[in-house]
Amino acid sequence: MEREIQIFLEAARAELDSADNTILAYARDLLDFSSHLSRKKTDFKDVSRAGIEQYLIGLDKAGFSVSTRARRLSAVRQFFRFAYEEGWRTDNPAAQIKGPRRVKSLPKTLSEQQVDDLLIAAAGFGKSSGEIARNSCLFQILYATGMRVTELVSLPVSAARGDPQMLLVKGKGGKERMVPLSPPARAALTIWLDCWDASEAEKHKTARPVSRFLFPSRGKLGHLSRVRFYTLVKDVALAAGLPAHDITPHTLRHAFATHLLAGGADLRVIQTLLGHADISTTEIYTHVLEERLKSLVLTHHPLAGD
Repeated sequence: MEREIQIFLEAARAELDSADNTILAYARDLLDFSSHLSRKKTDFKDVSRAGIEQYLIGLDKAGFSVSTRARRLSAVRQFFRFAYEEGWRTDNPAAQIKGPRRVKSLPKTLSEQQVDDLLIAAAGFGKSSGEIARNSCLFQILYATGMRVTELVSLPVSAARGDPQMLLVKGKGGKERMVPLSPPARAALTIWLDCWDASEAEKHKTARPVSRFLFPSRGKLGHLSRVRFYTLVKDVALAAGLPAHDITPHTLRHAFATHLLAGGADLRVIQTLLGHADISTTEIYTHVLEERLKSLVLTHHPLAGD
């Protein structure tokens, strides 16, 4: 099955313009399913709907979360649909299988004061003036735009030239959207670009290639990795005196959306800014706001006590 999985992944990358993270997730999930079939001494061309359901039941018994089981089933469905279209099978055994019902949990967010504390800490965090400028720019842009982490760390430097008021972002599935920059984010970007130009000018003197990324790195990606930025957020949260275990780059994305909604922004506008394909994904923030308002009333209303 490994050869067929590789063909499927290459097709998903080319035809669907799937993100690298999506391709890697498909690969991990399908290889796990392939290992399961090997243990059962079953070929993917012969496995039945019952065989796939048995695999999912095994995941449940092993203690895998609902979201993991749903993701594994999604990968298996996509693969068998492709297998049917390619003529590897005459049927699609996964087509009618229903996944586990996901319980929507409210995303963790931050108060405006906590975000301010985080931005202040980022503006002084780093081993050099260049690192401090980069870190401040990263946090300001993330909160100003609500970008996904991959979108942020892989920004091309060309998108930031000319003191832009908007940034062009390439999101999931290669879809592009415009996101506005706040005045503090533009100021932080200007300072970081000065440092970027000075650093890359030194590279040019030694005939080293100049990076095309706004946040370059010596790693194989050529830009700051998602993992490194995740660690950076934790470190800055600690420096700000905030609970680091509750704060991730995605928490700032949630804060961006929640604060916009609290300020009166239209849900459709927030959907566009976040790059959500379906507005039902964006609607989760209305529930976040409802919970915060409920908590506020129960904490501060004079009749809320015993």
